[in-house]
Amino acid sequence: MMLNKTTYYAKASFALLIVVFLGYVVKFYPNQLVEADSAIQGAVRGNLPQILTSFFSHVTVLGNTLTQVILVSVLTAILYFWKNWRAEAIWVWASGLSAGILIPTLKLIYARPRPSLSHLVEASGYSFPSGHATGAMLIFGSLLVIISQRMPKGWFKLLVQTGLMFLIVLVGLSRIYLGVHYPSDVLAGFVLGFGVLHLLYPTYMTWRFKWRFTGQSR
Repeated sequence: MMLNKTTYYAKASFALLIVVFLGYVVKFYPNQLVEADSAIQGAVRGNLPQILTSFFSHVTVLGNTLTQVILVSVLTAILYFWKNWRAEAIWVWASGLSAGILIPTLKLIYARPRPSLSHLVEASGYSFPSGHATGAMLIFGSLLVIISQRMPKGWFKLLVQTGLMFLIVLVGLSRIYLGVHYPSDVLAGFVLGFGVLHLLYPTYMTWRFKWRFTGQSR
């Protein structure tokens, strides 16, 4: 198995540095983000048409902690263990665990209040980074990797891959539209999830190769 771990670790480091930089600005110079955040919020929210409000109110549920950590990561990991896909099961579980640890920790560190806009759904706690965006990138992103590796080529595989990518983006957009996150929160969440995925990926691939080579996994 040829895997350039340095490339993945470099991408992870760069992504995490972006999150740290955004967090530094949020913590000490929050006014620097007001103009950009406000412009994007206005473009995404528009005049709040009822059909979009209903749509995003349903989409955002897919990014809830209960949905992502319990219904997606845990149940998917159980399914993969049952299929004897050990590395894939642990990869999904590790992604969910990373989300569960990082999101509340970083929110407490940066303690950014939520936007003062009207909230179209109930949301409590701090704003930075977006937990929905982080979790979506980590959990649905890990599933995207597995599907890319495991599913046979064809239109259905492409459909599932495209659907997962759109789902990740829509979950992030829903948080901006519903007024519970700044765009910079969502950006930080996406970049954080991207960085952690690249940090975990080499280890996942190493164990996947080892277990399949020794017959301990399918």
